[in-house]
Amino acid sequence: MPPLAWLVICVVAGAAAYVVGWPAWRSYRSREARDLNTDRYLAWRGRSSEIPRASTREGMTNEERRRIYAGVGLAIGSVLALIAFFGTS
Repeated sequence: MPPLAWLVICVVAGAAAYVVGWPAWRSYRSREARDLNTDRYLAWRGRSSEIPRASTREGMTNEERRRIYAGVGLAIGSVLALIAFFGTS
């Protein structure tokens, strides 16, 4: 395959990794920040419990996890295409 094709594959796979993975990561982080802000607000208002409780954070949803794994796979493919580009040029 010509080197330019590997470079195009690299750019397309990198862009796809960003489009697939970034919204899921942003959703996960915003939910975590929102939960933390709620805990801080309740503590500030004096309504937090004195008894340490188990974390109610749910972590990533299955959809977010699946999208992030897909984004990581595409990013790895992009890096491999970049290596192939340098190897063939």
